[in-house]
Order: sequence, then structure tokens, then C-alpha cells
Amino acid sequence: MSPTHPFAELSPARVVAAVESLGFWLPGEPFTLNSYENRVFLLHDDERRRWVVKFYRPGRWVDAEIREEHAFLHELVEAGVAVAAPWRDAAGESLHHAEGFRLALFPQLPGQAPELENPAHLFALGELIGAVHAVGARAPFVHRGRMDLDAMVRQASERVLAGPWLDRQQRRAYARVSEALHAALAPYAWPAERAIRVHGDCHLGNILGRDDTFGLVDFDDCLMAPAVQDLWMLLTAEHEAEWQMQLSEVVEGYEQHRDFDRRELRLIEPLRTLRLMRHSAWLVARWDDPAFPLAFPWLADSGYWEGHIRQLEQQRQALERAPRWLA
Repeated sequence: MSPTHPFAELSPARVVAAVESLGFWLPGEPFTLNSYENRVFLLHDDERRRWVVKFYRPGRWVDAEIREEHAFLHELVEAGVAVAAPWRDAAGESLHHAEGFRLALFPQLPGQAPELENPAHLFALGELIGAVHAVGARAPFVHRGRMDLDAMVRQASERVLAGPWLDRQQRRAYARVSEALHAALAPYAWPAERAIRVHGDCHLGNILGRDDTFGLVDFDDCLMAPAVQDLWMLLTAEHEAEWQMQLSEVVEGYEQHRDFDRRELRLIEPLRTLRLMRHSAWLVARWDDPAFPLAFPWLADSGYWEGHIRQLEQQRQALERAPRWLA
């Protein structure tokens, strides 16, 4: 952990100075929003417009990758999809540089997270994601990445094993289960032509709305991937009848805009495995950011890694005996 991490220099005064350098005047202080990968603030200008300003993590994306995210968002807005596209200046630029950071300014999408037990909400979410994917399927990303199950799992396990977190016994157990998972996931590789532009991180924290109307925020992880990547986290029920109800509502809404290939349902457990492994690897990779030890102190506990290894073993077993309704 280093106190000289770049984000440590991002004081409220520098946030205000950066936004005001774009031609805005801010009568109040910025409010820090819950974000760790980047730094995100809520603010309002002198015309009482509410904005979310994102300061991108240095070194994560090149400018071309961020601009491709922004271009996708503007394409979605032009198609009438409920997303927040970044503000553009008079020159048409949406990625700005100020106070030593790269930043973008988004109109705030207010609201609350949906209820995944509510059929109307599930239908609306499926319809929203279907609308995103109908646009996403028009053309591929050029600069953004493509979801590669084999490479991502291997990278996550190597990152964890390279760190100081595991004792000798845990290291052996983690290496054994991650290698077993890597082998178990091999049959689930998907062809490149199945991939489309997707949101990439479609959890409840990135969906906001009121009543039965929702919008998607934070396309920071957008990439080329199978459509189910944006759907599987909405299917939370543990029992078959409830799970089938969720799936039915989501897919019915989704197919208002494009067909859903149900063969992709077999990818749910592989994608869950990938997310579990990448989350721990992400925490390890970001530990030098002072915000991470404060927010995730349990990462340094041996008990966390014992539980994580058990969870990965459970995922290995889940891959071997996929629920019968996914078979």
C-alpha cells in the first residue's frame, strides 16, 4: 500500500477544478459515490443539473478504449436506450484531461435498484438489455477486449498465486482447484462469432430506475462477450420453479428486441466461476490503492482464502453437475 497512489491526490478541490476547467461552475462540494476501480463523484452545476464525474484509473485503459466505450453509449442513446452518455464539449470530445487525470462527465440517472422477485421488473430488465444488445450486435468493438474464458481464468489464478496472501497449504490447494477449474471450463469455450458488444458487469448496482422503467450505468467493463454475460446475474433463484420464472420474464422482455440463443444458458456456471476468480484477483491487484485495505480488510485474513478455496471447489462440482434445467 502506498500513500502516493495517484487517487490519493484527488482532493475535493481538484475534483471541482477539473470539472470547472470544462466550462462548468459548481456552487457546492462533490459527493463521493461508491466506486473503487475508478473515482466517481456526484455534483450539480449552477443550472441545477446533476452530473456524475468519473476519474479513470491511471494505466487501466488507453484513450482509444475509453472513447470506444463513449461512442457505444452515444450510439445507444441515439437508439433510444436508457443509458447515460458522456457530455461532449464543443469539439465533440467526451474524454477530458485535467489535474493530471482523465475524466468524463455523465448526466445522472436517478432511481433505485430493481427487485428480482418482481416479474414486471424482470421483464423490464430483459427488455432494457435486449435493446442494448440489439445495438451491440450491429458492429464489433475494435479496441475493447473480447471475453476469453481460458485466458481470463489463467490470468486470475496466476495473479493470486504470485501474491503473498496464501500460506503453503493454501497455495497448494488453490493451485490444485484452479487447475481443475481450468480443465473443467475448457469444453465451454465459445466461438468468436457469438460475441457481441455487451455491458459486461450487469449487476444490480449498475441498474437504476423507478416503477418498471430502468436504465444502465457504468459501462466501464464493456467488451465483446456472449449475450448471457449481461443476463445471468439477474437469475438469482435457487429453486428450479422460481429460476424458470425469472428466466421466462427476462427472456420475454429481451426478445422484444432480439432473439436469445438459449444454448448460452450452459455458460452461466462458467461465467459465475470466472467472476469469483477474477474478483479475488482484482482485490489482490489493487491492494496498493489505499482505498482497498480500508474497504476489504478481510483480504489479508487467512480465513478469507480458506473460504474462497472452498467456494472454488463448490464451483468445480457445480460445473460437473449442472442443474438439470440447464442440461
